[in-house]
Parts: sequence; C-alpha cells; structure tokens
Amino acid sequence: MRFPVDLNSLVMTLSIAPSILSADFARLGELVRTVEAAGAGQVHIDVMDGHFVPNLTMGPVVVQALRSITELPLDVHLMITDPGEYLEAFAAAGADHISFHVEANGDVGALLDQLEERGVGKGIAVNPETAVEEIFEFLPRLDMVVVMTVNPGFGGQAFLSDNLEKVRKIRREMEGAGDPKKIKIEVDGGVDRGTIVECRDAGADVFVAGSAIFSAEDPAEATRELITLAGS
Repeated sequence: MRFPVDLNSLVMTLSIAPSILSADFARLGELVRTVEAAGAGQVHIDVMDGHFVPNLTMGPVVVQALRSITELPLDVHLMITDPGEYLEAFAAAGADHISFHVEANGDVGALLDQLEERGVGKGIAVNPETAVEEIFEFLPRLDMVVVMTVNPGFGGQAFLSDNLEKVRKIRREMEGAGDPKKIKIEVDGGVDRGTIVECRDAGADVFVAGSAIFSAEDPAEATRELITLAGS
C-alpha cells in the first residue's frame, strides 16, 4: 500500500474513473494499464454484497492486486449493507479513497472517523431515490460525494438525468460555505460520450465510466475521447 495519498490532488481537476465492473477480468491488469496510459485519473472499483444491491462482485483481494500494477488512485465504492465491517480490509488492501452509501447501516460520523484514522479519502454515495440534503451536514468532512445516476447493481443501465439536480444542489451548498472546490462530485452510472458534458455542466468533476470504456473496441481511445469531452 502506498502512503500517504495526496488527497488534495484528487480534488482539483476533472477526472475520468474507469469502472472495472465492466472490464474483462481475464485481462484486468492489461486493461487497467491501458486506461492509465490513456490518461484516466483513477480506477473505480464497485464492491457489491448481493444484499444492499442485487449483484455480487469483488473484495479486498482485487484492490490488493490492482495496487501492485498501477499508480492510479484506487476509488472504492462500497455498495454493501454494513460498510463498517469492511473499511479496514479495503484500506489495508490499498484503497486510496472509499465511499459508502448513506442508505447503508452504521453511524455515518463513526464511519468517517474510521477512514480519517487510516488516512483514506472519505466519500458518501447517494442513491437515485435519496434526497441529497440528507448528506449536507457531512459535507465539511468529505473529500467526495458520489451521485448515482443509475440504480446501483449492474453496469450498462440508462442514465437518469434528473439526478444531476443533486450535483447542482451540492455545488450551491458548497459555494454557500465558501469552499466550492474542496469536495469532488462523482457521477456514477450511464456516463458516456452522450452524457458526460451534461454531467460536467451540472458541476461534476469525476466521471465513472464502465461500459463506455471497457465495452468499446478501443478502451484507450474511448478514455481519451471522454477526457476530451469533459474538458471541452
């Protein structure tokens, strides 16, 4: 595990975060190196427990394996019922940033305390049906908010554009606090060449893209195209 990650470097620029949920796991190392060389800003790792969402994916061993082959920040998104039981394992495996859902079990403040103690970036994710105002009290402690623009569980879903209003609300709340760029806003779900500019214009600055990159004929070119569109 690399110590410490410079969290300020994660909150200053637009960033494409390829989601390995859509990658061919038989070629995972090769594909991660490909998107890293193409300019991806971080690697997004969706962890699902088959209970909080109707899918079952990967655990700390995948994070540990990726830590050994890439210098990119590892952005772990816990879509699990009891995140507090696993924060330590993912931090020890090499996660640079961990987000958990406000809808999950556990005291949010205590979970953020755990991440602070480990020096890991802190994030809260918000499902489409959840009012974003539920997390406003925690914004001063966060490095990132993850706004779900699909219902979590499976890749390749249609983009739910109404959730971009949450991004705008977070930006307004941050501007009212006098620190509009302290927290990154990550949009997760349905981000592709047709939606990324809309996400950026709403105020997002991290764009999770799974199928748009790893289902493309040329993942490197798809990554570069999204980078160009986000900055256009």
